[in-house]
Amino acid sequence: MNTARWTRTLCGLALACLTSWAHAGIPIQHWVMANGARVYLVEAPGLPMVDVQIDFDAGTRRDPANQVGLASATALMMGKGVAAAGGAAAMDENALGEAWADLGASLSMGASNDRFSVNLRSLTRTDLLDAAVQLAARQLAHPSFPEAVWHSERQRWQASLAEAKTQPGYLAGRAFAAAVYGTHPYGYDTTPAHLQAIEVGHLRAFHARYVHACQARVSIVGALNRAQAQARVTQLLAGLPQARACAALPAVPEVQPLARAQDIAIAFESAQAHVFIGQPGIARQSPDFLALTVGNYVLGGGGFVSRLTAQVREKRGLSYSVSSYFSPSMHAGAFRIALQTRANQAAQAVQVAREVLADFVQHGPTEAEVQAAKDNLIGGFALRLDSNRKLLDNVSNIAWYDLPLDYLDTWSDKVQRLSASDIQAAFARTLQPERMVTVVLGAKP
Repeated sequence: MNTARWTRTLCGLALACLTSWAHAGIPIQHWVMANGARVYLVEAPGLPMVDVQIDFDAGTRRDPANQVGLASATALMMGKGVAAAGGAAAMDENALGEAWADLGASLSMGASNDRFSVNLRSLTRTDLLDAAVQLAARQLAHPSFPEAVWHSERQRWQASLAEAKTQPGYLAGRAFAAAVYGTHPYGYDTTPAHLQAIEVGHLRAFHARYVHACQARVSIVGALNRAQAQARVTQLLAGLPQARACAALPAVPEVQPLARAQDIAIAFESAQAHVFIGQPGIARQSPDFLALTVGNYVLGGGGFVSRLTAQVREKRGLSYSVSSYFSPSMHAGAFRIALQTRANQAAQAVQVAREVLADFVQHGPTEAEVQAAKDNLIGGFALRLDSNRKLLDNVSNIAWYDLPLDYLDTWSDKVQRLSASDIQAAFARTLQPERMVTVVLGAKP
């Protein structure tokens, strides 16, 4: 069996192993390395594979205002080639792709609002893992940032932005983000002009400033013990600056509360009107996070059993789909109600959604609704951990947000203890229905 096929087989087998874990304790080991890197390990010895995520405080919130997209561009270009180093020859994108395919392993980079993330997956057979870690370390420390490739990728990206501006959902989402976040980086909108201002020197400078060992939070799920994990992390980060203590990064301002309601109507020739209603919500570390999670299931996150669906879709037939959700991050991510409806029904749909939200914030859910939400969320908790990737996502969130190491073990008990009054109080503290942004994009009736 070739390496890639063997990897796929193991991924299938992982489902049974990890599902059983979800019903038992998930011990997370944590330590700080001499170079300042913080490591979080879940040993999974049943399968000879490992998943690693390395996070740096270099997400899009670190983009300069005149170069929005810099973090994402840096992540993109780190996969386009590595420079010659330590006697190893330079490699272009094609050579890298072939090398990873031969190993049956993968490496990817990306930037979200808060994090610059590097993800490695490999078998733990010694020769394969050695080669995968060495190659990953080269890409992490010595990206070549080929100029001609960047110019080509920049043109492709600029073309995709121009195409996106013809999509009603994209335009409505951008208008909503700009109104909710104001000047905060979460509201930044990458434009062709921003990309044009980014040159290869800026990519190199961003990488040199933010990708340091002392900034790394490393999450690992797989068939490695602590000593093995320590050795692999040392190898992965060996080419990065090794100062034990990093200089403090500039503080990013908090998202500001809305001072008033804002209604934004955008004319657009489309079959459906796109509607967003919302405001800044909470940061991920908010003590109200679980109460809002359970309450939102009742409000609009529970599909056909939610109040918004019952009132907007089932009772009045105003929309095929309506939902609500929170997007908590390092700063207050948006709370949003989203729906699509016929343009001549948009005003009524907005009114009904606002009324449902205002009533929920004032009175909260019933105990019966809360119990149904708990049953669904707790019953489905195993599905959040039924693959290496999902478990790694959870561990990396614990690492990034400094959550307790037993967070996954105590999650169900904490959810079960929540009452309807707890949820109502959390919503009342968080949301102000009278100060929401409402965006309606669609053709006039």
